[in-house]
Amino acid sequence: MNSNNIILKTIDTGLFGLDGGSMFGIIPKALWAKAYSEPDEANRIPLSARPLLIQTQDRKILIDTGNGTKFNEKLRKIYNINLDKSNVINQLKQIGLDADDITDVVLTHLHFDHCGGSTYINDEEILPTFPKAKYYIQRKHWEWALHPTEKDAGSFMKNDFLPLFEHRVLEFVDGNVKLFDLLEIRTLFGHTPAMQVVKITVNGQTYFYAADLFPTSAHLNLPYILAYDNFPLTTLQEKKEILPQAIEEDWIIIFEHDAFVKAGKIGFENGKYFVREQIEL
Repeated sequence: MNSNNIILKTIDTGLFGLDGGSMFGIIPKALWAKAYSEPDEANRIPLSARPLLIQTQDRKILIDTGNGTKFNEKLRKIYNINLDKSNVINQLKQIGLDADDITDVVLTHLHFDHCGGSTYINDEEILPTFPKAKYYIQRKHWEWALHPTEKDAGSFMKNDFLPLFEHRVLEFVDGNVKLFDLLEIRTLFGHTPAMQVVKITVNGQTYFYAADLFPTSAHLNLPYILAYDNFPLTTLQEKKEILPQAIEEDWIIIFEHDAFVKAGKIGFENGKYFVREQIEL
């Protein structure tokens, strides 16, 4: 999307795989496989890692950074990741940008599939991928990521984010704010404490980067909630609050993990939410 010198573009950093049951919680396999995708032999479903690039006259902002390239061979096989494809720099180069061009990185949260591309290995040293950028994260989420529970500790790989603090490129955000007079940040607490979702309105059209509130379009259905969520009933309430507003104000929701639907406008019929119009960005 290009309007008023603001360009929004999704960045494809390839597919990876997570257990389908974990992605849909209490929903039976017969239902989630029909709603989204049949799993592979390891019960993994294909998921995208889809950062959003926002270009203005003086800024190039990334929302999330994908899985990155720091996985060892064991983890690469577990998550079925193509490390060349998951390199966000390789994908930015295809549209004429390099690491130095990125001015800001907004991290929705610090799970590896959202912030893994924030750092990379250079001669055994782990460095920020975007050396000229500031990285923005909610302070409350940072504190949680440093001391996660046994339930969610496996989602946090500290080499993804501790080097950002050590190299002094990390900026803490506190609560619902507006960044760069452009991005509306809203904090959510169902998936993980203080996950920040991003809303941007350009020329009257609102775009909503949903992170793991709606990781795929199938998760628009209210009970389709991740088993990874720490507070699923909070997620349910957040969905009930946001979806009616998205319909009323005709938002375009960007699905970070959907391998088949990048973005779309939402409808409601027969008690269910669905994508009524797919949008390409």
